[in-house]
Formats: sequence, C-alpha cells, structure tokens
Amino acid sequence: MDDLRRRIPDKKEPESRPDSESDHRDELDSEDDKVDAAQTIPQGTDKTPEVLTDVLSGLSSRWRNWVIRTIFTLFMIGLFGFIIYLGPLALMITTLLVQVKCFEEIINIGYAVYRIHGLPWFRSLSWYFLLTSNYFFYGESLVDYFGVVINRTEYLKFLVTYHRFISFCLYVSGFVWFVLSLVKKYYMKQFSLFAWTHVALLIVVTQSYLIIQNIFTGLIWFIIPVSMIVCNDVWAYLFGFFFGRTPLIKLSPKKTWEGFIGGGIATVIFGLIASYILCQYQYFVCPIEYTEDAGRMTMECDPSPLFRPQQYTLPQSFASIATAIGFSGTITLYPFLLHSLSMSLFSSVIGPFGGFFASGFKRAFKIKDFGDVIPGHGGIMDRFDCQYLMATFVNVYISSFIQMSSPQKILQQVLTLKPEQQLSLFNMLKFELEERGILTRSPMIQP
Repeated sequence: MDDLRRRIPDKKEPESRPDSESDHRDELDSEDDKVDAAQTIPQGTDKTPEVLTDVLSGLSSRWRNWVIRTIFTLFMIGLFGFIIYLGPLALMITTLLVQVKCFEEIINIGYAVYRIHGLPWFRSLSWYFLLTSNYFFYGESLVDYFGVVINRTEYLKFLVTYHRFISFCLYVSGFVWFVLSLVKKYYMKQFSLFAWTHVALLIVVTQSYLIIQNIFTGLIWFIIPVSMIVCNDVWAYLFGFFFGRTPLIKLSPKKTWEGFIGGGIATVIFGLIASYILCQYQYFVCPIEYTEDAGRMTMECDPSPLFRPQQYTLPQSFASIATAIGFSGTITLYPFLLHSLSMSLFSSVIGPFGGFFASGFKRAFKIKDFGDVIPGHGGIMDRFDCQYLMATFVNVYISSFIQMSSPQKILQQVLTLKPEQQLSLFNMLKFELEERGILTRSPMIQP
C-alpha cells in the first residue's frame, strides 16, 4: 500500500499565472469579439423602394425582385449612356466616385466585423491611405499625359519631378501615424484592419487607375469591356431566371450552367456587333490627348489600322466551303473585332469569377450584399466586382498585344534627360528621319 502511494504523485495545486500570461490571455480574449456583419451592413437585394411597394404588393417575392432589378438595370444602362455622352472627363470623375464608394463599402464591413468603432484614428487612417494612393496613381496619369504642359508651369514643376518621392513620404507618414495609434489589447484588430485597408486599396484604387489608363487609350477600350460585363450579367440572370436548372458553383447557389452558357453566347454576339458600330466613329477609337494648340483634350486622329477595314483570306477548308456556296474566299472586317472576340471570351468565362470571389467574401461574413444603394442589386461593389477584373485584363491585353505608345509619355521621359542627352537624342532622331526620307537632308555648308 505504501508502494502504491509512492507511485501515485500527490495532486499539485494549480500554479498562479504570472501577470504577463494573464495579460496575454486577456488580450486574446479581447480579440475574440467579432460580430455578425449582417446586423450592421444594410442589404439591398430584397429592398423595395417605397414608391413601388404598393404597385408590386400583389407579386411574389421572386417576381417582385425581378421587376425591381429590371427597372434599376435599365436605369443604370441609361445613366451609363448619358455619362458617355458627357465625355471622357465625366467618365473619369464617375470612376473616381465609384472607387470611393466601393472602398467605403469594403471598409465598413471590416469595421462591422471587428467592432472597431472605439479605436483611435482608424477611420481617419483608412481614408488617409485612400487619398495617398489616389495622389500617387492619378498623379502618374497627369504626369504621363500632361507632364509637358505642367513642366512649363514653374510652381508645378517640382510636383512632377518629385512626384513619386512626395507620394512615398505621404505613405510613410500614414505608416508612422498607424504605429503611433496602436493600443494595447487591440493589436490584432488594428493590424487586421491595416491589412484589410491595403487589400481594399489593391482591389479598388489600382483597378480604377487601370480603368483611367484604358480611357486615355481610347473610349472603345473602356466602353466595350464594361458593356460586355453588363451584357453578360444581364443575360446570365435572364437565362438563369427562366431556364436555370443546373447549379453552377456552391459559392453562389443561384448561378446556373444555363445562365453561364446563355450569358456567354449573348456576350460574344453583343461584343462583335457593338465593336463593329463603334469602330466607325473617331470619337470612340482615337486616344485622348492634350493638344497645346487647342489647350484642351482632343479625340481627333487618323484612325490606326486597328480600326480600318482589312481584308483577310479564309483558311483553305473554310474558303472552299465559302466558294462552293457562292461567297468569296476572303472576308473584310475591322481588326479590332478579333480583339473584341478575345475580350468577350474573357468576360464570359473568367469575368464571372470576380462575382464568385465576391460571393465567397460575402458568405464568409454572413452578408448578402455590400450595401443597399441600388435596390434589387445591393451596393456599388456588388455591380463592379467583375468590372475590376475585366479592367485589369484589358490593360494587360493592350500593353501585351497592342502596345500603343503615347507621344506625351515619350516627350515627358525625354524632358527628364540632361541637356546633352536631349541633344544627342535629337541628332539621332534627325539622322533616322533623313535616312528614311521623312526629312529632307540639310545641305552641307562649304567653308
């Protein structure tokens, strides 16, 4: 019995935790207070405007949502057409406003999830980083397209020369501000929202910058991709609503294969027709450039070969079939239509994954919409989740396959060279133009 007692160790009294460990436990406990974001984020999909409440009261919720969604879809399409009519400046301002609203919706989810309202300076810091990012990206656009004019204004020359350094200083100031605002027991929350803010900037600000770049390249590079996403969204919804039977992806249970395929086919057809129409107008195909003579932005140019009808020879197999039924073995079309086909395939096959990504994001936080700005649709981000992915693709596509150089960009780079380098470049360019017969060779002066 004594042996047994010796083998069984006495039960030890629980040791008291050091203060540091207790503090650490309290800190962890303070982080574990996330809330359901749906309680604070307004949801707009099932929202019915008061004006339509009585009119649609007799319809089922399914058809009532369909009617509201249709009405506001037509309204947004009309508004988009009106903004296009107002010109590129209106499009750029609209892009900026949409960007700000999307950023606000994403950040508000972070505030709701982490119950951050009591922490010092974080709302101010989020908006400060947004302003800093916009200063950098939009400043880059101004330097690229208006740098020559700005350089001639003495008090603005400093901003052009040191634009990136100023942007970096602004960002570092925000970084230091964030570190100084850290509060004990809320470190995890603050760093989580710091990362949240930067992800929002990556998704929203950088993509809107690429949209501005696409607009400067030519309105057609903005209108066609945006319209393709709208077309795909509308027709996928219609085909899914009336014919949808087969679920497509678990992240978005209402999406069906019928809607996905029907929307894709409709988008390809729409893209080719819309591209054919827009290719015939200088207003849409010419790049936006600032002319010093007119003192304003212009969209007048000699259209590039991309927007001029070209004759293509069909492959032998297709040519023989065409000849057999009485058609020619060649086809005449705008080269841009081939690029439009690539964009329509991307918007139909890959574009919806932007929406699936957003659906997964919303399901992770148990919310249905990013907001309630647009009845029947949700928030602004709910309508632009696929647009941002498409804008990136178009910008990469242009730089990879079109490679349109801007004289303003090249001249701005030349102005940053030293005077002797500029003179050397001038002589080399003059020699090349004379060799190609574009310039008349100046006669030699005899001593």
